Amino acid sequence: MAIKNVDKVTLDNKQEHSHIHQYSIFDIDDVLPSVLPIYKELEQVDFYVHHWEIKEWSNLDQRTHGPVFEVAGYKWRTLLFPKGNGQHEMTSIYLEVVQNQDQKKDWAICGQFAIVISDPSNPKHFFSNHAHHRFCNEEVDWGFTRYYPLKTLNSFLKNDQVTISIFLRIVKDETGVLWHNLINYDSRKETGYIGIRNQGATCYMNSLIQSLYFTNIFRKAVYKIPTEKEDPNNSVVLALQRCFYNLQFADESVGTTELTKSFGWDSSDAFMQHDVQEFSRVLQDNLELKMKGTLVDGAVTNIFMGKMKSFIKCIHVDYESSRVEDFYDIQLDVKGCKNVDESFKKYVALETLDGENKYMAEGHGLQDACKGVSFEKFPPVLHLQLKRFEYDMQRDTMVKINDRYVFPDTMDLREYCSAPSNDPEEHIYVLHGVLVHSGDIDGGHYFALLKPQKDSKWFRFDDDRVTPVTLREVFEDNYGDDDHDDEIRCTSAKALKKFTNAYMLVYFQKNKLDEILEPIKEDEIPKHLNKSIKDNARALKDDVINTLLQQQRNPKKDIRLKKTGSQPNNTTSDKKCNKGVSTPCCIS
Repeated sequence: MAIKNVDKVTLDNKQEHSHIHQYSIFDIDDVLPSVLPIYKELEQVDFYVHHWEIKEWSNLDQRTHGPVFEVAGYKWRTLLFPKGNGQHEMTSIYLEVVQNQDQKKDWAICGQFAIVISDPSNPKHFFSNHAHHRFCNEEVDWGFTRYYPLKTLNSFLKNDQVTISIFLRIVKDETGVLWHNLINYDSRKETGYIGIRNQGATCYMNSLIQSLYFTNIFRKAVYKIPTEKEDPNNSVVLALQRCFYNLQFADESVGTTELTKSFGWDSSDAFMQHDVQEFSRVLQDNLELKMKGTLVDGAVTNIFMGKMKSFIKCIHVDYESSRVEDFYDIQLDVKGCKNVDESFKKYVALETLDGENKYMAEGHGLQDACKGVSFEKFPPVLHLQLKRFEYDMQRDTMVKINDRYVFPDTMDLREYCSAPSNDPEEHIYVLHGVLVHSGDIDGGHYFALLKPQKDSKWFRFDDDRVTPVTLREVFEDNYGDDDHDDEIRCTSAKALKKFTNAYMLVYFQKNKLDEILEPIKEDEIPKHLNKSIKDNARALKDDVINTLLQQQRNPKKDIRLKKTGSQPNNTTSDKKCNKGVSTPCCIS
């Protein structure tokens, strides 16, 4: 059995008390807040306090087990090394699950616990340390290898007696991966989905591609574009089709080298010089061009395009100048706005043109007027770009806006539409995706939180790994934080949380949810995709076999694999990107 040392992991939040306290260790309600702080976001399933009164400390074996006690249907006990485990400076204490033959191999239980050592003659004199852990078949014990210094332990030992108490809180594992170490984690097996490998500084691309993949109406349209005679290294459409196909059918995470090559964005700088909005538009433009004259001509506009009217209306005379424009996304201010609703109100707020700023109205001369915009039509799939990255004139540099900014699960945009529909649900939008940046302007990481199906759970798509998440992880954890200092760099896990927030939101029109998320049938997928990907995989396999055979015949020669056409799976690159202009660096 491998003894796990909580001292060496970053997920503990250690708290130490080594003096005389106000309350006794037996005053559970009073002492609990300081000994074992509550994780408010987690639901408590069970709670228990166990006291082990040790009578002859000096006669204990080097490895000693305490009495067995039961909590939440599992048997537990204290594992004690009085003179230290693997070292002789500090006593070692762990909490252990007692396994039995009836337990399944994939059992797991999540517990937050405190180990407390106290003086039996004065229970207000105690020392405590707390941690949390996912106990499972591979890790049945967890605790502190360096719990308390042996040279000062006598302060708790009276007449060779001491009390060791376990405060154990069992919490609900809502996602099935709470505090999971994710070693040997199989995304496809656990969630039904797979991720996209991080090939370097592709920043926001993986998140956007996953969002587009789960916009089924879009994926279906992409599949219908003829690409039989195209090269995936030169064709954005074919490269995207192959990426979508692999995401749908592969067992392991997929690469995107073909897609980036088809864009001509081979270097890290290429992604740094563009933001997610520009990348999305380049992709949509390529697809629109290839769709012309096909069965899906106009699909991109039908899915993503809305219409807005810019106008100037005179106040005292009957005159208005206006023009209607198409939009594929809406950029919303974060600075100075508390939520999406306030941003929309700011977006459509009227500006008065008067005084020296009067409007020259044709046939009416200078007039007082109102200038503004109104939305005439919102698209079925609405992309909201949150302006998290802005140019700061005072600092003469790009900065990230980490302010708290709330976004809803469902929103009604009726009041912002100049010609509202008779169907009340046409203006109701439900959240499908949250694209997140964690870090500051000089570096960070991108991931996506997506709800693949109408009634499914939410999942985190973090490069090659897909895990279920709680609603708190989707919403509250990505609103941002007003309690921060833009001058402070996010160099710790605690600080990083303050710099983790949404920069793009994807909403689906409620009355078109079934159409947008309609499953893709097998006959809607181009047959040549399956054949070409299998042919490439077979060619790669043959190349590996031939190389190994050559190495056996010529062991002294350095024989390398040759490239075999367009490979669907690509090795991960750990390169870091340089500081960019409008988008922060991506650090793997």
